[in-house]
Formats: sequence, structure tokens, C-alpha cells
Amino acid sequence: MNPFERGMDMTKLALVLVIIGALNWLLVGLFQFDIVAAIFGGHGTLLSRVVYTLVGLAGIYTIGLLFRDADHRDVV
Repeated sequence: MNPFERGMDMTKLALVLVIIGALNWLLVGLFQFDIVAAIFGGHGTLLSRVVYTLVGLAGIYTIGLLFRDADHRDVV
């Protein structure tokens, strides 16, 4: 796998994590239900904190998508 394909995989993974985070916030906003906390045992558990951290890092990573030139926008 060349570095460009690896970058596409990272981008897709980051986008999936951002979507998971967005859906979680939608549930929190509409129903006051945090599905990450419900699945992993609460807000303070290690697994929940790992998921929240990964979603946050994915959000930071995807900021770079805003600044890609037009030739790379069709990568995803």
C-alpha cells in the first residue's frame, strides 16, 4: 500500500469517527442519551474516554480536509 492509499484510509477512518461523534451529539441534543457512555459503561470509564479522545482527534485531523486543494477533494 502506497502512502497515498494509507492517507485515504486514515481520512476515511477519521470521517467515520467524526460521524459517530456527530450522531452521538445528535442523540444527546434530542434525547439526552449518550450512546457512547451507554455502550461503554459511563462517561468516566476508560473505554468511553478512549472513544471520546479518538473522535476528538479525528475532528482535528479532518480540519485539514478544509484546506486541501481542489485536486485532492475527490479522494474520499
